[in-house]
Order: sequence, then C-alpha cells, then structure tokens
Amino acid sequence: MLAVVFARDGVVPSGGDEAVAECGRVLVCGTGAATAASLLRAADVRAVETGPFAPGSLAVQIAPLIDDEVVVLPGSPDGRDLAPRLAHVLRRQLLAGAIAVTPHQVFVARGGGREIHEVTVDGPFVATLVPGVRGVDEDAVQATAPAQGIAVAVASGTDCTVVEVLGPDVTTMDLTEAPRILGGGAGLDSSPRFEQLTRVATALGASVGATRVITDRGWLPHARQIGTTGCVIDPELYLAFGISGAVQHTAGLGQPNHILSVNTDPHCPMMQLADLAIVCDANAALDALETKLSERTALQGGSRG
Repeated sequence: MLAVVFARDGVVPSGGDEAVAECGRVLVCGTGAATAASLLRAADVRAVETGPFAPGSLAVQIAPLIDDEVVVLPGSPDGRDLAPRLAHVLRRQLLAGAIAVTPHQVFVARGGGREIHEVTVDGPFVATLVPGVRGVDEDAVQATAPAQGIAVAVASGTDCTVVEVLGPDVTTMDLTEAPRILGGGAGLDSSPRFEQLTRVATALGASVGATRVITDRGWLPHARQIGTTGCVIDPELYLAFGISGAVQHTAGLGQPNHILSVNTDPHCPMMQLADLAIVCDANAALDALETKLSERTALQGGSRG
C-alpha cells in the first residue's frame, strides 16, 4: 500500500499524515515535496518535485512511479481532484470517501455519513481517505526515513485552467479542515440563533458546526454536523454553545488543542472535556459575545476614521 500526498509549498495537506499511517509508505509530490516529506513518519519516503497543481498532468507524471496494488490519497481538496485522474491513468477502480483501507477491503462512508459500506476488492485500486477519521497514534508510527529524491520528466495531460486561487471562506469551508469551529446544540433555542452563531463565527474567523439534533431539525445542513454520523473534526479551537456532549458528538471531535464549553449544566460531558467551562445560558452568552464584537468593530471603524 502506498500513500500519495500532494504538498503545496512544503505543507502537508489535511489527512496526509493519516493516509501515510494507513499505508506505511509515501510518495510526496508537488512544490516543496522534500520539506513536506520530512514532516511525515514512514518507513519508505519518496519525494518528487512536480511543480504547481495540475491533476491531469500530474497523474501522467507520477503513474510510472507507482507499482503498488493499493494507492491511498488523503480526501483533501487536492487529493479528491487527483485521485480520479490517477485511477484513470492507472486503469483502476476508485473508492472515494474511505474511513479504513486494507489490501482487500475498504470501508466507505455513504448517505452523508449515515451509512458505512464494506467493499471487498480483488485487484489494484485507488482510494481516498476521509481526513480526521483514522487519526494518528504518534507512539505507534515508525520513525521518519530519509526522503529519496526522484527526478521525473514533465508530462502533459488534460487539465482545467486555474483562473484564481481564493483563500478559504470560513462560512463554507469543509469542517474537517477548519482551524476554528463554533458548535451549537439543543441549548440554543431557535433557528435564528444559528444565523447569529454564523455571524459571530465569521467575525472570529471560525466555521460553524452543530449536533445531529440541530441538523435533524433543519436549522443547519447535514454538512455542518459533527459526530459519528456527521464529520470528524480536529480544529485548534472548538467553542461549544449549548452542547451537552453525547458520545455520538464527542466521538467526532478528534483532538482539538483547546475546547471552550458554555452550558447551564456544569456536570455534562462537554463541560468535563473543556479547558474552559462557562456555566451560563448559551443564548445569553452568544448575545453578549455578538455585542462585544459589534462594539469592537465600531471602535476599529472609528479609529480608521
């Protein structure tokens, strides 16, 4: 099994370390490939400088370097773009949205994460691994092997033309890649509260998530659901407003660097997990936070004037 990871300017994409941990071997391509390779822990590491991202040409370029039966790419935006093109060039089937991959079995999430399908595979294939699901046990992975630099010829393929690369929009970005997330649960009393939560999150440069009870009510789309039947996140900061912390939700939290929880119940699981637990009504806390952010914006506007 071989992980294929595309790096931009030496940065490992979301889920790249998990794809490597699943396979034990990695081929890093892109820009700053050697730098990115040094950050990954595997027994066999190869680095190929292939230039800016052009998935059609890139697939043709790296295909001769792949003779492994199973190829796994992280389900990052670049990984999702490259995987089908690589599968086409290699003449293999593609299994997208995997949560676990073995040489002969792949478990894939379907139905918006509500279903897990077990697929038995006979022969070579390409798969994408959902970021944040597998996790990486740093104590169990092997030490980093020195990266082997490889020279490859420039290849041509069918590619779209990149008009512009935009920075991430926190209001729409994939929760699995969001560094800051404000989550809302049943403690928020109405649908307009989630519009308010979105405004506050945007002002803080954060994305919005929710528990299943909220998405079931239709107050937020399923793509915003955090948990075992939603998406697994791993942000730097997670703020939970009115979330009690049922196991189905907390199992999807990954390992945030910092957790803040606002709840009227000081003994609920979410408060026990928090680095900072604030015992109060989440609706009142959200009102106060929005007021403070509005005052700050007004003050900054006055200073510029």
